[in-house]
Amino acid sequence: MKIPPARFRQGDVLLIAASPVNNNPGTKQSHVVLAHGEASGHRHQITEGQAELYEKDGTMFLYVLSETALLTHEEHAPIAIPQGTWIVCLQREYNPEPLTGGWSYVED
Repeated sequence: MKIPPARFRQGDVLLIAASPVNNNPGTKQSHVVLAHGEASGHRHQITEGQAELYEKDGTMFLYVLSETALLTHEEHAPIAIPQGTWIVCLQREYNPEPLTGGWSYVED
């Protein structure tokens, strides 16, 4: 039996396998868009399969309910995400400029 990877990356989105949150998964989102591209307008989103997106304490969780769910984006190859619970992380970058610097999310 092949063990699926515990992490998936698509551009600036990283999914990390997590234990299910049983009693309070957080606030269910009305969509399954993991990230919006500020520069391009493109989206990292689930387009096939059954999945739900929740937010709890500032962290996004993707629950893949079907055997797999397809994560797509216009500029990246699609990825089949296996069933389970996934933490959604968005890549950030640091700009050391004194007046305009600091941490920001990478614009896709």
